[in-house]
Amino acid sequence: MAALGYRFRDPALLRRALTHPSVGREDNQRLEFLGDAVLQFIMSDRLYRDYPEDREGGLTHLRALLVCESALSQVAEGLKLGEALIMDRGEELTGGRSKPSVLCDAMEAVLAAVYLDGGLEAAKEVVRRCWPKPEEVSRPMQDSKGALQELLQKDGDEAPVYEITGQSGPPHNPRFRASVFWHGQELASGEGRTKKEAEKAAALAALGKRGKAGKN
Repeated sequence: MAALGYRFRDPALLRRALTHPSVGREDNQRLEFLGDAVLQFIMSDRLYRDYPEDREGGLTHLRALLVCESALSQVAEGLKLGEALIMDRGEELTGGRSKPSVLCDAMEAVLAAVYLDGGLEAAKEVVRRCWPKPEEVSRPMQDSKGALQELLQKDGDEAPVYEITGQSGPPHNPRFRASVFWHGQELASGEGRTKKEAEKAAALAALGKRGKAGKN
């Protein structure tokens, strides 16, 4: 686990963090429980400091984005964590090394192991080095419209409005472009194979832009 950038004084902690429940009782589930809490605290502290102008609702949304399964899986994949997991043959044959839920649990367990081995500052450094920024998280598109509406309505009662602003491609394979507006201002645009997909892409782009704006 050289990619983690942390050298364990007690390698047994790392081994436990990498042990899938399919192997037996000495698995990573207790560490995953602790790692979830450690990550929540580290992200809360980081966002509080990095986004001084954001309200509670905006900070809550950003934290949820950074601790969700998608973000954790993204970090785990970057560290090639799946290759290091210890699991039984049956779990491996069913794609266990690449399952988002498995990677998510293991990533939280590894963070807990770092915390127990080196303390909070060591865990913070791993998060600083390995975690993406909010706008870099590969968020599932299906929830992007709901997430944007929730975030914007923390600052007012007006919901975002979507408009289809373009269409290209042949009739059998069209490509749509949508823009999302709030208080009459265009926030972002996106493209998709259907109108709904284009709207979701626009919402995702708006979430990314808002994350960057809060950082500046």
